[in-house]
Amino acid sequence: MDFPIAPPGEIGPVEEYERLRRDCPLAWVRTPMGAPAWYVTRYADVRALLGDGRLIRPTINAWPVRPGDPPDPGPGLTTMMELNGARHAALRRALADEFAAHTVDGHRGRIRALAEGLLDDVETGGPPADLAADFAEPFPLLVMCDLAGIPYEDRDYFLPMADAALGALVTLDEGREVTRTLRRYITQVIAGKRRRPGDDVLTRLTCRCDRGELDEEDVVTFGLSMLMAGYRTCTMFLADAILVLLTQPGRFARLRDDRAIMPRAVEELLRYLPVLNGVVVLQATRDIGLRGRTIQAGEAVLPVLAAANRDGTVFPDADRLDLRRDPNPHLTFGHGAHYCIGVHLARAELSVALDALLDRFPGLRLAVDESELPWENESPAKSPLALPVDW
Repeated sequence: MDFPIAPPGEIGPVEEYERLRRDCPLAWVRTPMGAPAWYVTRYADVRALLGDGRLIRPTINAWPVRPGDPPDPGPGLTTMMELNGARHAALRRALADEFAAHTVDGHRGRIRALAEGLLDDVETGGPPADLAADFAEPFPLLVMCDLAGIPYEDRDYFLPMADAALGALVTLDEGREVTRTLRRYITQVIAGKRRRPGDDVLTRLTCRCDRGELDEEDVVTFGLSMLMAGYRTCTMFLADAILVLLTQPGRFARLRDDRAIMPRAVEELLRYLPVLNGVVVLQATRDIGLRGRTIQAGEAVLPVLAAANRDGTVFPDADRLDLRRDPNPHLTFGHGAHYCIGVHLARAELSVALDALLDRFPGLRLAVDESELPWENESPAKSPLALPVDW
């Protein structure tokens, strides 16, 4: 079957999820770049595959293999998601305290100040205002740059390349072309930390590298991880969360008037919003049996987090946004050895952003009809390109 895409002009979810979970939980699909892959939609299967050591995440330089590709594609765009074994474990240990819950809690004041600075500009310039361009887009990027130590002023240089690499499921050639440039950029940033150390994660990792605790490639891998996964999904989740709260009757007011439910509301938004519609690509290193079929070594597997998060066998009334849902064992942050190390930071960004918006604009509303919002309809990952609001 063709790769399922959410209908044009909306977040989703993909219409086929329910049917696939029921009738074909392991489907053979053509991905947008033409390569085939196994498409997995049931919660139990997705969770099991995410934790299966026989599956690795290939770099965009290594998969899919196409006629004419060189046997050695050269240095790939390796992030922590593609890193495995001892090096992956060592880098996670080095970062454990940096991204621990208590550390992130200590950063909440800085994170809130960044949100307030952006909202000052939104309030001064509007209404109306475009919350996608003026808040949801820059806020997670500012947080990432501030904490990781990547210069925010370089964003016009690295953002187009990072987005091309992130969109490699659709724009494979463009994504592959920017890998060397992104690696070179991060290497230059690291060299700058040695000349001018800062109060940031890259500086501290560079110091550990110079003491022999990590190698240079580990620090590069972290920097690439921040460019690739450290902000973009948060921008999309934030834009989608704002949209859903404003378009589902009573949700915005309920959260505004009862902030005690914010932690559960954030978890539910993370579950409910189908931002990641099958863009996690894994590759089998050995044959794997699943549901009476064999995923052969070398074949690609797409564990569809958004489909798993709407599985009614795990989440009662799964297609309803329940801001008080508990328990909520969603898989948005993955599972197993590659469970997202930035989970506490992502939760803090979403909760701080929503708190700041609710405080600043208690009467926030869309300035146009939902049907008028612009979308990028070719990408599996969905969020509005603009979010005009009034207050």
